[in-house]
Amino acid sequence: MKGDGWQTLRLAELEPILAAGVHWKPLRRTLGIEAFGTNAYVAGPGEDIVEAHSEENLGHEEVYVVLRGRATFTLDDKTHDAPAGTVVHLADPSVRRYARAEEPGTLVLAIGAKPGEPYSPSAWEWYFEAEKFRPSMDTHAALAFLSEGLERFPDHFGMVYSFACWQALGGREDEALETLRRAEALDPRVREWAANDEDLASVRERFLKQS
Repeated sequence: MKGDGWQTLRLAELEPILAAGVHWKPLRRTLGIEAFGTNAYVAGPGEDIVEAHSEENLGHEEVYVVLRGRATFTLDDKTHDAPAGTVVHLADPSVRRYARAEEPGTLVLAIGAKPGEPYSPSAWEWYFEAEKFRPSMDTHAALAFLSEGLERFPDHFGMVYSFACWQALGGREDEALETLRRAEALDPRVREWAANDEDLASVRERFLKQS
């Protein structure tokens, strides 16, 4: 529901997208929030609800709020039980964070931004959301969607790499190789990722030989 300068949304109405092994609800993008990052994640027992990562590259301070169910958070080498109502605050971007759901329908809200700087949306949101086209394997729609992200983040290695993956899945192998080479120039880790990424099965051998 929307009004003049306001809107409401029930998280249950926001369909999750499976990306990077978690079921992600794109809250920030859906509401058009530009002041800070916020998203939600849902999972069942034993499933990842926050992927293992740190915020060192982005420098984000984060808060996770367990809205429903129960999760186990692992922060560096320490684990913490987090039933509904638990707030996990991570002021240090270098802390490795991960969470696993322990109950059906566990729901976690994440909020973050870099202290002292105007907020800018992260490139990963675009290639996460492109995964909504994977069940139908609509590569044309995925590439059109990612093109919008590339306009905003033309030199982000993850965005360029994801674009190459969808080109390969769509049978655009020569274009995928060219895009992969550009991604590798931006970040040498691309070579390691390509060696194990099934999205790139059709171009992997040529890429690894030519790089």
